[in-house]
Amino acid sequence: MKVFLTHGYFLEEDEKEKIIMKPYPPLGLLYISAYLDEKGIANEIFDTTFSSKNELRQKLLKTKPSYLAIYVNLMTKINVLWIIDFVRGKKELRNCIIILGGPEVRHNAKNFLEAGADYVVIGEGEETLTDLLNTLVERNSTRINDVQGIGFKDEANKIILTDDRTLIKSIDELPIADRKKIDIKQYQRVWKEYHGIDAISISTMRGCPYTCKWCSRAVYGLTYRRRSPKVVVDEIELIIYEYHPDTLWFVDDVFTINYDWMKEFCSELKERKVDIQYECITRSDRMNENIISLLKDSGCYRVWIGAESGSQRVIDYMDRRVNVDQVRDMIHLSKSYGIETGTFIMLGYPGETEEDIEETIDHLKESNPDYFTITLAYPIKGTEFYQQVETDLNNSFDWKLNTDRERVFKRTYAKQYYKQALRRVVNELNYHKAISNGRQLSLRNLNYKARSIIAKAGMYLARKI
Repeated sequence: MKVFLTHGYFLEEDEKEKIIMKPYPPLGLLYISAYLDEKGIANEIFDTTFSSKNELRQKLLKTKPSYLAIYVNLMTKINVLWIIDFVRGKKELRNCIIILGGPEVRHNAKNFLEAGADYVVIGEGEETLTDLLNTLVERNSTRINDVQGIGFKDEANKIILTDDRTLIKSIDELPIADRKKIDIKQYQRVWKEYHGIDAISISTMRGCPYTCKWCSRAVYGLTYRRRSPKVVVDEIELIIYEYHPDTLWFVDDVFTINYDWMKEFCSELKERKVDIQYECITRSDRMNENIISLLKDSGCYRVWIGAESGSQRVIDYMDRRVNVDQVRDMIHLSKSYGIETGTFIMLGYPGETEEDIEETIDHLKESNPDYFTITLAYPIKGTEFYQQVETDLNNSFDWKLNTDRERVFKRTYAKQYYKQALRRVVNELNYHKAISNGRQLSLRNLNYKARSIIAKAGMYLARKI
């Protein structure tokens, strides 16, 4: 038995990422691959990031895998459906069993099975995929119903969803992600070329115990499980030895969630003389001066502190459970320690008004993070946000052709309004940064202000229309 693992993300198709150029390896697949190896199941990964659809087609036709396991998320769903159609349309691949896993699967299992997938793995993948593959090799059709955490069609073409599998209690027991299965150095080269430094991603935890209404918890639910600092530093040492990265990127949702863990992590690094810069994400309510000091001492050079809005009313409606004043305080305090800061902003959440958007602009000006990202809110199926707007969704949505990003629902203002609002926030903040950092008032900076004013006028016109 040999398993072919892939994910369907093609950098060449992603116009926004081609501007940003900070691609990350498919870390989830690297964990799955390492686990399968540990269980004696041969597998290979075809990393599509720097590849093309044609190369994937040729690889599948040459390999003729018995089992094709594909990771699917919101961004890659359309391409994964294309892969399924390709495999199903080739007689050379008629015996290929297609298995899907990832965050997009749980709330769309029926759709994926109707689209041609043989099985879907719902939730955490390591144990479930292993169990499923072993059962398929045994050709024991009666035992398939006992495999927890899967969906499939039975002999009567009826869709069966088995009970959820219990999550792995101690993730310290999982093998380290097998980065040798793909060309990590290709990612490093791209980062070096575009940013002067490279980064390798690493995970220390699974799940998030917070209840933000827009956030999907399709894989790990509301759980929070973390690897011990010793095991994490073991992996960091291995990464440094094999790849010599300039920085690490911790993909955890809330890196500073546990103060005792942070203290032990910092001590472990110092005792073993591990010196590496890193970037992470956290929440303002899981920060204080002690935590920020630990971040600095352990090598953190940039911390992203979630806000989503500068309006406390909108934050509360999102069930973010953070205070916007505290967000600002933690951004200022982190900067005082010499740590770069970033924050996330979301416009267009249900009930948000123009006054809330102006509060967000004021919040960004006052907190003055080094970086911020901004997006238009969209409802992911299975989230509380989706449930809030489900009755207001436009029925023109075609699941096979659209992603959740393209779901249309009744917002406070028209779509054109938010296009202008996004431009206003970005240009107003670029202008503010230029003058607050003491830069000379140049034509470029005046252009930012002019674009902000024009965008505000566009918001007014869109609102009136």
